[in-house]
Amino acid sequence: MGVLRSFNATLDGDSLIRPGEKIRGAETVAEQLAVKILSGEFAEGHVFPSEVTFANEIGISRSALREAFRVLSAKGLVDSRPKAGTKVRARRRWSLLDPDLLAWQFKAEPSAKFIRDLFELRMMVEPNAAQMAALRRSDADVAVMSEALDLMAHYGLADARGRRADQRFHMTMLEATRNEMVTALATSIMAAIAWTTICKQRKRALPRDPMPEHRALFRAIAAGDPSAAHGAMVDLITLALRDTEVSLQDNGGGFPCAD
Repeated sequence: MGVLRSFNATLDGDSLIRPGEKIRGAETVAEQLAVKILSGEFAEGHVFPSEVTFANEIGISRSALREAFRVLSAKGLVDSRPKAGTKVRARRRWSLLDPDLLAWQFKAEPSAKFIRDLFELRMMVEPNAAQMAALRRSDADVAVMSEALDLMAHYGLADARGRRADQRFHMTMLEATRNEMVTALATSIMAAIAWTTICKQRKRALPRDPMPEHRALFRAIAAGDPSAAHGAMVDLITLALRDTEVSLQDNGGGFPCAD
């Protein structure tokens, strides 16, 4: 299940396995089980029923269940061993920056701490990346970011087209660092940006227009000014966190992404 599919998925909040519910497909099963694990319904150390029993309970083939568990195992969520069965691994073993895990975590209603941890990661990485991008960006990078800004301004972040433009803007900035390690983190950062943007305006419109900070960042990178780019990105992330904290307060400290 790719991150682009996750970005465009509908957050309907009604996809968890229920008693007697019949479901099909290893990807669907993997997602539904992951949401239950990430929400704590299947706690660390939880041992699943035998393959035959569990597959029968949720109405899928054993091969589909095995494939679902393989997906979850690859992402560090479960451990499957002969005779010992399949159990939920300790949280410290989970691949928390995996884009699919980030998408599933938002379906599971992430905690305030999880959200703040994401923003702290962004603050560690993105201002320095912006500084580097200002020194290394090409004219083509500037053109792409400029076009993305125009689309963001036209559609707004409440529209999927505006959010895709926002993704393109940030991804181009990260790629402009010409640093493979930064680029390796880019997909995870994009997932974090996408899901926080979607969820913080789930109940109401964004409290403010984020375009001024994006424009300031663009101007600094286009001008090749690393100090200004660093500062602009700090401002952008700081204000985005404030918007998110408002959403957290409105929802009693939780961050629901489901209706």
